Order: sequence, then structure tokens, then C-alpha cells
Amino acid sequence: MKISFFSETGNNQKYPRDFPNARTEVGWCLALDAPMCHLNPSIKDRLDNDYDLGIVIVPKNNPEKIDWDWVRSKCKNVAVMQEGPHWFFQDYTIDKQFHYYNTLLEADWVYCHNESDVKYYKGLGCKDVRVMRSLMIPDGLEPRVEHNKDNVIIGGNFVSWYGGFDSYIVARELDKDIWAPSMGRKQKLEDEIKDINYLPYMSWRDWIDELKHFDIGIHLMRTHAAGTFAMNLAYHKIPCVGYRGLDAQDKIHLNTTVEVGDLVKAKDITLRLQNDKDFYNECSEIVGERFNQLYTEEKWLKNWEKINK
Repeated sequence: MKISFFSETGNNQKYPRDFPNARTEVGWCLALDAPMCHLNPSIKDRLDNDYDLGIVIVPKNNPEKIDWDWVRSKCKNVAVMQEGPHWFFQDYTIDKQFHYYNTLLEADWVYCHNESDVKYYKGLGCKDVRVMRSLMIPDGLEPRVEHNKDNVIIGGNFVSWYGGFDSYIVARELDKDIWAPSMGRKQKLEDEIKDINYLPYMSWRDWIDELKHFDIGIHLMRTHAAGTFAMNLAYHKIPCVGYRGLDAQDKIHLNTTVEVGDLVKAKDITLRLQNDKDFYNECSEIVGERFNQLYTEEKWLKNWEKINK
């Protein structure tokens, strides 16, 4: 099957295996040997090939950028891939909300991030909804081999999107240095929080390599989308305390997942990871096994074949 992805960031080319910012959508392209084509009508004539399947990643805030007739002319089947949490489009203006909704209904089928998203899209009226797992291609990278008991990393900044405050409150229970990434929604005053060390903005490959320096991850994020933080930690066999609802959290981190808002249990689990060596090692081994069972490129391709029979 000849496949192409379409997004507002595509350049009509295939990514190299060592692409420095190989986030999950790039991982999908690499696994399927597919280019990422641009949705912008002004350069659409650069695309000469036809495809059996076109997967459209609808631009956030700009769903009207899709030239649906043109994409249809290049692809026998057209699917929409979820971008962000399933409710994100409801922050659009009214006209864009209906435009996005109609785009979903026009697709031959819809790919979503999590099993918890399926009923939502079916409830909107989408007849065929399939879960496309997140994916990372760690070519040239090495997983963590040694533990560093002094550091914990929280998964995002102090906005509701990432739930940074929840993660911070739990991380403070530990006798460890707290670290956090710098994301696009980071607030200026965050640098004034004395007990958080912020990593600089970095490429995806540098981020994966940086995670080697941590032993515990905390990502109490209510925004359920691709779940890459939990997946990236699992590559290094690092347990992640997180909220239920993300497949990457639910399916990999079996002993460290809590209901949304349950900070009491999150604190209990986090302290046990720090103080109970046997529990930590058990969680670490389970995380590594589940990652290898579900989230390697080989297992991703087998699941892809299964959902696209």
C-alpha cells in the first residue's frame, strides 16, 4: 500500500531515519515509508504521486486549510488523524468547529490516539474509528543502563494543558531534585520557582537522550492525546506516575496509573517508588517489557496491519 501523510508542516518528502525532531508523526512516516506532504494549496502542484491512502493531520486552529477535493484527487482513501485531545476543536470559532466536524464525517475513516477516544468519535457520527498507537524511532539512541536516584522529572509546564502544578505537588514529596522540560506553553514566571530545574528547549533526539538522567517521571496531565511522555520514559524503563486515559500510560505503566485528580494515590505511589527498591525494580521491569511488547516499531507495524485489514 502506498501511503502519504498530509499536514501543514509537510515538505512533500520522506524523513531520514535520524531526523532530529522525530516526534510521533515522524515515527509513523518512517515506519510506513511515507512522505509528509503539505496541505497548503499554494504548493500543492509540487505533489506528483498518487496514493492508496492519505492520512490528514488536521491543522490546529486552521481546519479550513485542507483542500479536500485536491487530497481526494491524489488518494484512493482518505483518513483523518486525531491532532491533540479529541475536545480540542471546541476551542475554535463556531465556523471552524463545524468545519472540523464536517471534515471528520467526510473522511473514509478516522484514526485516534487512545481507546478512550473511539466512542467519542463514533458518537460524533464517524462510522469507522481506529486506534493508531504512538511510536518512537530511537535509531542511534541507547536506553538507560544505570539508575540515578537523585532526579525526578515532571512532564510539563504550569498550564492546565500539561497539569504541571499537579505533577509538581506530587514531586515535592520526594527527596530528589525536580526537573522539567521547557514546552511551548511555559510561563515566564516559572523560572522563579526555586525548586524546579528547567531543561532548555531541545530537539526530540536530545530530549530522549536527556531522559537517561532520571529515575522517576510524573506526568499528571488531564489532556489526553498521544501520550509520548509516558512512552519515551518507557524506552528507558523509567516508571511514570500519570493519570488514566492515555493508552501509553494505561498499557505500559500498570502499577503507577491513577484516576484523574487522585493526588493522594499519586503521592503514595511516588513515595513507594523512592523508598521501596523491590517495587521500583518491579515497575521498571514491567515498563520495559510492556514497551517491547507494544511500542517498538516491529510491534507497531503488526498492530497497523491488524487495524487496517
